[in-house]
Amino acid sequence: MGAGARPSGVRAGGGRGAAGPWMSSRALRPPLLPLSLLVLSLQAAPGARAAGYETCPKVQPDMLNVHLLAHTHDDVGWLKTVDQYFYGIQNDIQHAGVQYILDSVISSLLEEPTRRFIYVEIAFFSRWWHQQTNRTQEIVRDLVRQGRLEFANGGWVMNDEAATHYGAIIDQMTLGLRFLEDTFGSDGRPRVAWHIDPFGHSREQASLFAQMGFDGFFFGRLDYQDKKVRMEKLEMEQVWRASASLKPPAADLFTSVLPNMYNPPEYLCWDTLCADKPVVDDPRSPEYNAQKLVDYFLQVATAQGGHYRANHTVMTMGSDFQYENANMWFKNLDKLIKLVNAQQANGSRVNVLYSTPACYLWELNKANLSWSVKQDDFFPYADGPHMFWTGYFSSRPALKRYERLSYNFLQVLLSNALARLSGSKEDFEFCRDLNISVCPLSQTAESFQVTIYNPLGRKVDWMVRLPVSKHVFLVRDPSGTVVPSNVVTLPDSDSQELLFSASVPALGFSIYSVSGQSVRRPQAHTLRVRIQKPASRVLAIQNEYLRARFDPYTGLLVELENLDEKLLLPVRQGFYWYNASEGDNLSTQVSGAYIFRPSRQEPLPVGRWAQTHLVKTALVQEVHQNFSAWCSQVVRLYPGRRHLELEWTVGPIPVGDDWGKEIISRFDTALKTNGLFYTDSNGREILERRRDYRPTWKLNQTEPVAGNYYPVNSRIYITDGNVQLTVLTDRSQGGSSLSDGSLELMVHRRLLKDDARGVGEPLLENGLGVWVRGRHLVLLDKARTAAAGHRLQAEKELLAPQVVLARGGGAPYHLGVAPRTQFSGLRRELPPVVHLLTLARWGPTTLLLRFEHQFAVGEDPGGNLSSPVTLDLRDLFSAFTITHLQETTLAANQLSARASRLQWTPNTGPRPGPTPHLSPSRLDSSTIELQPMEIRTFLAEVQWEEDS
Repeated sequence: MGAGARPSGVRAGGGRGAAGPWMSSRALRPPLLPLSLLVLSLQAAPGARAAGYETCPKVQPDMLNVHLLAHTHDDVGWLKTVDQYFYGIQNDIQHAGVQYILDSVISSLLEEPTRRFIYVEIAFFSRWWHQQTNRTQEIVRDLVRQGRLEFANGGWVMNDEAATHYGAIIDQMTLGLRFLEDTFGSDGRPRVAWHIDPFGHSREQASLFAQMGFDGFFFGRLDYQDKKVRMEKLEMEQVWRASASLKPPAADLFTSVLPNMYNPPEYLCWDTLCADKPVVDDPRSPEYNAQKLVDYFLQVATAQGGHYRANHTVMTMGSDFQYENANMWFKNLDKLIKLVNAQQANGSRVNVLYSTPACYLWELNKANLSWSVKQDDFFPYADGPHMFWTGYFSSRPALKRYERLSYNFLQVLLSNALARLSGSKEDFEFCRDLNISVCPLSQTAESFQVTIYNPLGRKVDWMVRLPVSKHVFLVRDPSGTVVPSNVVTLPDSDSQELLFSASVPALGFSIYSVSGQSVRRPQAHTLRVRIQKPASRVLAIQNEYLRARFDPYTGLLVELENLDEKLLLPVRQGFYWYNASEGDNLSTQVSGAYIFRPSRQEPLPVGRWAQTHLVKTALVQEVHQNFSAWCSQVVRLYPGRRHLELEWTVGPIPVGDDWGKEIISRFDTALKTNGLFYTDSNGREILERRRDYRPTWKLNQTEPVAGNYYPVNSRIYITDGNVQLTVLTDRSQGGSSLSDGSLELMVHRRLLKDDARGVGEPLLENGLGVWVRGRHLVLLDKARTAAAGHRLQAEKELLAPQVVLARGGGAPYHLGVAPRTQFSGLRRELPPVVHLLTLARWGPTTLLLRFEHQFAVGEDPGGNLSSPVTLDLRDLFSAFTITHLQETTLAANQLSARASRLQWTPNTGPRPGPTPHLSPSRLDSSTIELQPMEIRTFLAEVQWEEDS
């Protein structure tokens, strides 16, 4: 995605590769896992740094050294598909052919030994690599070994930082880095993170990069006001302290803002996609321009160097899908380097050289300077007044939900695992349309089996809802005991759903059997409530922990009560829409796929009242709200739940009035929040937000709504210090608190204008995606204890049980062995603070394990959830025993004992020293300790249990 003349595009669902994260370059067709591990490996992630700094070119210590970074930025899918980009198809949409770029670059590197190039997107490079001859592969290995072809970042893709979850980020980075490690060894290991195109940068992303072992981080896009201040204060480079919980320097990362985003300086682009004049160094030619270009280059380099603290600066020589004819670039760069450096004989103090980000970073580190420290993030991003890139936080909400579901779905592997673990051969069916109450098997079969898989390290109780056609069913648990069930009729529909509560063990599954009954039981009690009823009529739903009250006249939620804590909070929830700007006298900027710009600050209500329908059974209580023909909601309480579920349905958003609309769900309370609210960073640590404020510069707020929107990956909350209202999301959305006591989340957008950021069309899809359904989970707690609720519930929301159906009666895999109806992969449950982030096959007898502490420092002042926790891995798993354990960096491409990072000195005090863990190895060292917010990664040699 580009900038300048051709700006960039949306990655609405984050940046995950198409291949599952358990795949590796060595084992695309691996041997079958032992049976019990097939189900455990659903949390998969395999894993990979460039030739050492010793291969870097020489510099001139008493001159300004200009490091030319020859690069291409290749979006793994944007305006075209991945295959179209790779093969160079549909060039009428965008001229791009990645296979030709790599062919051309390798040939050009061989022509001149000083040339260097960096490559980033391993999804493309790995595909190209597997199409090469052995001879070409050896040539490339030599170039990598010499440091002339350097990999930066090394992930499968360059993921977005706003709409992505940390688990998915780790998975895709591990996939790409493992390919590099398997293919090139330590020579191919990237030393720098390189995120030149994401539209804003999250603190958690920087923390993850630091934990992966990167020495530095380069990015291109920075808010225009922030950049101006940084250039003036010489703070284009600093140390980013990316965690409030991890002890420095564990999450410290040296961060550099590139001077020209990621493009070449003006007039110095020599690609087939550019129109700049080449370097003509023949004085006899009437087109001779060498001296003019040299003078211009010296002027640009000197001016640029004045905004950086060391006698080194970088120029990104490349851009989107460039170097398809690499000879054009390198031939002109060769001339430029020769001509500029020749000026040193005339007193010039500028030295130009082919370089790489890692080599530039190495020179900065040797300068031994102290650096300022940043502790917040780089959201929201604006590239001009009235131009806030906060719309893409919510664009294409169906795709964002699909990405989140895909993280835990892993359909094919799951079906194989369940079939084998259950001990019988079954044809499993996944009901992908349960959100619209469609499942052919449950709606047609007289009887069927329901397998519920729980990927968490603790037992869960889950309410199963399945569409059915009969009124009466008998449901039995894995032991054959009949469990309570209800059939409810959906309002304004003939559709019916079967409800029953399932108990599923840690990291395992339970199989429930469902059979239709000929004898009818009393139907679930339903009660219709009309809005014309008098005010004395009580409209409320309640369980043992929560009570939600609704205005009987308007049908709107007006009060939430935590019965346990005796907290009563008046809260009004409703849906509103912003009228999308189409430009005005302040700016021609419109609201589009990326940019959020409402035409007015106050949104309009979708409906001032809602038609309601009350459903009450022993297993669920619901208030169905209909706000308009295109907006409705079900407010739901299950027994034993400490949260209120709001299942909203929006779309198709009407635009026949020629008004683009951006739909929000808003919660209004009387909490005195003093302009503060809180959002998560990629699903992990929480950041404080303040309305109309930036921690590192004085903000000139040009958009009071869009300029206060932040990415919400999993939760947003407001608090007055005593009471906290938290809303959990089921996908990434944009959110804010635009007035005290209020919070809002954008759920859908439909727009009529293109925002001129490269897509070239409005956000106006038809067909799939125009009708969206999602959930918000609302928690009301005391502020001191709120983290215990939202942390554990967010984990359950992300890794909700997977429900799989089968007709039952399949033949056993082994004669005489009874089918298994329940299984747990753990011999004992994990403590509440511990999350098993990854359990993946790394080799025939090797597993990749990641354990994380999912609470931050100080989050649980009244308890011990924010304390360090000790975990004994001995006999923890039921399918295998760990015999040898080695700790690695987060991406599993380096052993921790051998990993080292460049050290940087913050200007806040002495350089903090590393505090490595003693890595356990043999079984007598199987106990590990986790500090708050710490993720520890291990390669475990295992011995399989015989019955597995």
